[in-house]
Formats: sequence, C-alpha cells, structure tokens
Amino acid sequence: MKLLAFDVGGTEIKYAMIEDALTISEKGYVSTPVDGFDRFVDQIRGIYLPYRDEVEGIAMSLPGPVDVEKGHCGICGAMKYPHSIEVGRLLSDACGCRVVLENDGKAAALAEYGYGAVSGCRNAAVFLIGTGVGGGLIIDHHLVRGPNNMAGEFSFVNTDAGHYEDHRQTVGSNCSTTFLLRRYQELSASSEMIDGREFFRRLPEDAYAKSALNELSANIAVQIFNLSWLLDLEKIAIGGGISRQPALIEKIREKFNEVQEKSMTARFRRTLSVEIVPCQFSNDANLIGAYITYETVAGKENDEK
Repeated sequence: MKLLAFDVGGTEIKYAMIEDALTISEKGYVSTPVDGFDRFVDQIRGIYLPYRDEVEGIAMSLPGPVDVEKGHCGICGAMKYPHSIEVGRLLSDACGCRVVLENDGKAAALAEYGYGAVSGCRNAAVFLIGTGVGGGLIIDHHLVRGPNNMAGEFSFVNTDAGHYEDHRQTVGSNCSTTFLLRRYQELSASSEMIDGREFFRRLPEDAYAKSALNELSANIAVQIFNLSWLLDLEKIAIGGGISRQPALIEKIREKFNEVQEKSMTARFRRTLSVEIVPCQFSNDANLIGAYITYETVAGKENDEK
C-alpha cells in the first residue's frame, strides 16, 4: 500500500510518500496556513494532486482529539481554525480519495510501539516536545484513546493547583520547546527569540542556555515521575524535533534521578524503574503512525465487506 502521509503542526505541514510503513520518499514541507480552514484544504489538495495516480489515499496526523472512524477532528492548540470540523470528509471531497486521520501524539505512539523505541512494551508512553506537548499511551499492549479520544493529551495537565485557570501553568506550556526558548530569552535579557537549532548550537558555552535547559528538563522529569507512578510504565520515549539532541535526553535522565532521590526511599526507588529513551523515528514518527492507522482502518473495512 502506498499513501501520501501528512503531519500537520501549528507551524508547518510535513508530507511524504510512504509504502510498507517504513519506506519513506518524496519528503517535503510547507508552512501551515494561518488564514482559515479553506486555505488549509486548498494547500493539502495542491500537494496531493501531483501524487494522485501513485497513491491509494491520504493518511494524516494532526493535533486535537480525532475520531478515527468518523474522520472528525476537534482542531485545537496552535491551529486556529474552527473547532469540531469534519476534516476527513471535507478533505476527501476536495481530493477525491480516502482520507484517514490520526491524532499526532497517538500516531507517534503507534509508530514507536510498532517499529521503534517502545516496541514490545506492555506499558509505555510517548512524550512529544514541540510548540506544546503531545502524547500517546500504550497500556497492556494497546493504544489508549478514551471515550472522548483525549487520552494522552499531556498538554492540558495542570502543574499548579493555585493557578488552575492559567494556561501557562500546564504541561503544554512548561514542558515545551516554546518554554525553553522563551526562558532563554528571559534569562539572557535578549530581544531576540532564537530557534531550537541555534539554542543547542549555543548550549555548550552559554550559561543562560544551560540554565534554561535545566529548568525544562526538571519540569519534564516531574511529569515522567508522575506518569510512571500512575501507569507503571516500562519506557517513556521523548520525541519532537529537539529530541534528536543528546544533551536534552541526558539532562532529563539526570533530573529524573534527582526527583527520585529527593522524593522516595530506597525501597520505592527499586519499584520505579522507567527507562527514558529518545523516539527512534523523530520527525517521521507522526507520518509513520498515520500510515499505520490508515492501514488498520482500510483492513477493518475490507474484513467487514
């Protein structure tokens, strides 16, 4: 099966031709339109049309709660289009092909469980660091969706009971790349907002960068600690663009060990043994996971015929 897969984010839309889940070609990206949903549909259709004779359909990951069977998506987060849109149907009508949607965090979890960093785990989580924080949960060898398709939406977890109404006191705000870069800007008293690539280029020699990374890693470590106790995780895979930076993974592990040492007796430390690893597929995880969901939906429909 050959598909055109899309990974839709708040800043850009990545796309690629995928065959047999791991065979990826024709990769590219465009900026995510900010001038309305109709422009978004036109953008996807424009990318799809040159490939329409080569692929069976479109597999797409995007933020927000996704009803895979209905193709319904409550778009939220960095995408400022109206909520609760029948994205799948509208894209299918515009492109003239089958369109299957998947939540971005759940797509990454499917990819990493099926072929990557948490393959074979009974209980595991994927924690995606980007503009906000995406996530996916594997429990008893199954992806957890929940009755409202909201399972694994780490971004909305509150981090301060005294300010529960403040969106800045959430995992999505305090465990994101946005936090890292904003905190660096504050510490360095700079008017410049740098990107992640520049941040890690400066990191080895920049005290402000080291301090910002310490804060981000400590915030993430506390959430891994909480998730591990709640879900009895074997592994948690860190994804998103900055997960390719070894310094980030090393610092998260360091801070997690500090949390364990300060929070628990030796007896309980032996009980909690989650392994923190980078996602194997990095920026391709959402594309691969969207392909897996399309394949599953198509297979189910064929079995029912």
